[in-house]
Amino acid sequence: MRTFAYDPFISKEAIEAAGATPVASIPELFTHQYVSLHVPLTPETSESINKSLLLKMPRGGTLISTARHEVVHEGEILEVFKERPDFCYLSDVCPKNADAIKNLLGDGYMKHAIFTKKKMGAQTLEANNNAGVAAANQIIGFFENGITKFQLNPFPAEEPTAKRPRLS
Repeated sequence: MRTFAYDPFISKEAIEAAGATPVASIPELFTHQYVSLHVPLTPETSESINKSLLLKMPRGGTLISTARHEVVHEGEILEVFKERPDFCYLSDVCPKNADAIKNLLGDGYMKHAIFTKKKMGAQTLEANNNAGVAAANQIIGFFENGITKFQLNPFPAEEPTAKRPRLS
């Protein structure tokens, strides 16, 4: 499977070094069968995933979202389901219009739309504290001992170790 990526803050070379093929724009990303969405909620991203983008997806296209629910335009996603019964939407947070989507899709609901009832991840004070402590320990392990076990975006192999950040 080929992986395509768009990130306006990461160079094409860095995307390629991570093993993905860069695309030039968000609309181009939506020409692919599967789109996995990982963006923060900002004024620019709020309701940015809309009908126009989703209708660009090929037959059976699937949006997988781990972003905040406000990033996906919920009213327009209902319109997409009306126009494209082949469309699939998976999200780790239940949209506010989930009942309307269920009613529209009927028996096909679980084949085309899957949502969790509550955002997955650190949603309690204890979970947030545990995540913070774990992240701090991982950062300390990296800087003090060079442990890269939890590193998500590895440095390209050709990049000399001297360029890596170090504590002074």
